[in-house]
Amino acid sequence: MINRGPMIGFFLAITTAVFWGALPIAMKQAVEVMDPFTIVWYRFITAALGLGLFLAWRKQLPTISNLGRMSWVVLVIASVGLAGNFVLYNSSLKYLNPPVVQVIIQLAPVMLLVSSAWIFKEKLGRHQIIGVIALISGLILFFNERLIELFTSFSGYTLGVSLAVAAALVWVVYGLAQKWLLRQFSSAQILLMIYIICAVILTPMAQPQQILTMDNRQLGMLLFCCVNTLVGYGAFAEAMARWQASQVSAVITLTPLFTILFVDLASLAWPQYVATVSLNIWGYLGAMVVVSGAVCCAIGHKFIRQSK
Repeated sequence: MINRGPMIGFFLAITTAVFWGALPIAMKQAVEVMDPFTIVWYRFITAALGLGLFLAWRKQLPTISNLGRMSWVVLVIASVGLAGNFVLYNSSLKYLNPPVVQVIIQLAPVMLLVSSAWIFKEKLGRHQIIGVIALISGLILFFNERLIELFTSFSGYTLGVSLAVAAALVWVVYGLAQKWLLRQFSSAQILLMIYIICAVILTPMAQPQQILTMDNRQLGMLLFCCVNTLVGYGAFAEAMARWQASQVSAVITLTPLFTILFVDLASLAWPQYVATVSLNIWGYLGAMVVVSGAVCCAIGHKFIRQSK
């Protein structure tokens, strides 16, 4: 009988990459009039309500009494990590355009890949090591024009890069904690608890009344961000449950390529709101190297003989 787990895991990971690829474009529009804390608060509230109703309908709500002390600690760590990632990611979009943020944030899956192999004893094959090297090299090439600016100035751009790097770091904390919690709960149950805790954490800093200042375009973008949280992270959590974290991480590294594609399409449809992506030849070469590295991590074992 064919094991469809990896196939489903790959499809879910691609779904995550597509939704996350479109996300910064929408958030860039919403952050024009709404602060990052409030945007993230709305996203968590919407996701918690949607996922909570779904689990209640299926009679699969998590049993809180099953949480031990260690599980509570890990759950809070996961929640703080995800909330921090959302806020830092949104904040970086005030200073950087979507493709640049997505390129920087790809540090997260690479770090998650290595961390998962270390903590969860998921063996890294030769193909994955080659893939990681290719991913890092590709990111450097893709980022070539910005590297000089980053290290020679202390502008808002530098602050934006710092916020994006911080967002990547705290996301790894969330990813590892979420993987640990899968021992007790389903991915959907974990996400529901995390969404609720994140919403509670951010409530004192949120200003819900800012939604009244949004026009129809910005309101639509906020709505998409909220739906994106439910679908994107739901697919990611299920992918983590069905596939190795290292392989999921490799596939979602395709996210910046989807962002570039969506930015180009959006700039054609709404040039007054979305600027085109400007890359030199090295940037495009870097994008291709990133894709090659992701493919190598995911299916390179079919072509590269592993050492015994």
